Amino acid sequence: MGSANGLDASELFEGQALLYMNMFGFLQTMSLKWAMQQGIADIIYNHGKPITFTELVTTLQIPPAKTSLVKRLMRFLGHNGIFAIAGEEEEDHEAYDLTPASKLLISKAAHAGRSDPCLAPIIRMSADPLLINKFHQLGEFLSGDVETLYEVAYGKPVGGFLKDNPEYQSIFNEAMASDSQLVHLALKNCSSVFEGLDTLVDVGGGTGTTARSICEAFPKLKIVVYDLPQVVGNLSGSNNLSFVGGDMFKSIPEADAVLLKWVLHDGQMKFAYKF
Repeated sequence: MGSANGLDASELFEGQALLYMNMFGFLQTMSLKWAMQQGIADIIYNHGKPITFTELVTTLQIPPAKTSLVKRLMRFLGHNGIFAIAGEEEEDHEAYDLTPASKLLISKAAHAGRSDPCLAPIIRMSADPLLINKFHQLGEFLSGDVETLYEVAYGKPVGGFLKDNPEYQSIFNEAMASDSQLVHLALKNCSSVFEGLDTLVDVGGGTGTTARSICEAFPKLKIVVYDLPQVVGNLSGSNNLSFVGGDMFKSIPEADAVLLKWVLHDGQMKFAYKF
């Protein structure tokens, strides 16, 4: 028998499940943040093999009354592919191992100076309470005339917010640099992308992690990293790399090509439409 809205029982339950899955979607981010804050990837890496549940809660110094919650979180993270669950799912035998995703959470310190990429900084930024808060203003932003979500939430564009909050400028720079660590992998077989180019401007290029990777792969290509003065003011370039401070909403240095990475989504709509 159908309901008043024309759905049968199975459709109602399917709809409820989908709504609840989206409603609790934030738990994926918060569980990942918890694992990162606790350094669980480092713990497993330093352990040298899958770590048992008992060993993990002992290392984390979890109060006995809360160890069952840790097991729930680890199984949830395992279900989402962050960690692999090994052994029998019993308190003394369940163990956790690294996956390709959690290997990207291993800190530079644990890697003992090796250049393996670590994406923990960008997760730290994305899960920051203040930065997440802006998404509560989506309704006001989409129904109003203000051009960016940052301006609705914090009263100023992203550049102004970061300038007035240097601690977040540092978090932002580290996050962008961590994401750019994987660029050199994409460049290995992409030389054709830069054929015919003598100059390139990396708009919003931050501290130059992406630009340096490109410079190493294509030493004849001259690259300008263009970002806010407070970002690039104290940075030094090289023979084919230079840093220029300015406002991308007012002008962009001339070059054969423009590189935009993690830029358009934060910018003014009229600027984004140009590209």
